Amino acid sequence: MTLPQARIERSELLSRLEGPLAGKLRSARELLRPERRSEPVPTVWGRAIPGLERLLPAGFARGDLVELTAGRSGGRFACVLALLAAATASGENAALIDLGDGLDPQAATATGIDWNRLLWVQPRDIREALAATEAALTGGFPIVALDLGLPPLPGGRGAETMWIRLARSARAHGGLAFVAAPYRVSGTAAATVLELRRSQARWSGTGGAPLLLDGTNGRLLLHKAPHLEGSRGETLVFSASRKREPRVALSA
Repeated sequence: MTLPQARIERSELLSRLEGPLAGKLRSARELLRPERRSEPVPTVWGRAIPGLERLLPAGFARGDLVELTAGRSGGRFACVLALLAAATASGENAALIDLGDGLDPQAATATGIDWNRLLWVQPRDIREALAATEAALTGGFPIVALDLGLPPLPGGRGAETMWIRLARSARAHGGLAFVAAPYRVSGTAAATVLELRRSQARWSGTGGAPLLLDGTNGRLLLHKAPHLEGSRGETLVFSASRKREPRVALSA
């Protein structure tokens, strides 16, 4: 088939289309582009962090790259565990790419994580971490959490092109890529950006008794999301139970 003949056949095909598709389709190649699966996952996050649904009423979309930043002891990894516990408890398979080596298996079990549904990977540097995250998304895991630990990050922050590639992989395979970092690392690749700020510790105890840590207060800020103008915030309470690992709850 010659090029002019191909162009004629393409024109005939487009002329037969009706409705909105006829006005949008300019090339047959566009028929091969995978559609982005944008089913929200609010049920998972509603159980994981009460109050986040007020910041993001529609939840996160499958196919998005989401970045959460927080400093040392800011509750970032507690949020990761809460997400994984809620996901696996609801029947979702999930993967944790644990660059910061912060996962304690006993603590993870206490939060309710179903180990039969969790893949745990411990990379050596950020390039291995990004490659493992992309591999998990490509392999069909619907939720992949990448925790980068504390600075300095092994191997640096990673080039922005690597984060863009990761975001494209999440979109192509319909997986939620959740990046937990001590500071912004993904550049423009993240569809949603959250920041968790720790404000103060809460103590209990009177008289000469030793003071016990009850938890910390924090503020969750939404800096970037589709159709968001400005920033929004919710106050959270991180409770340190003496019988189980920290949990996250919305303050009154």
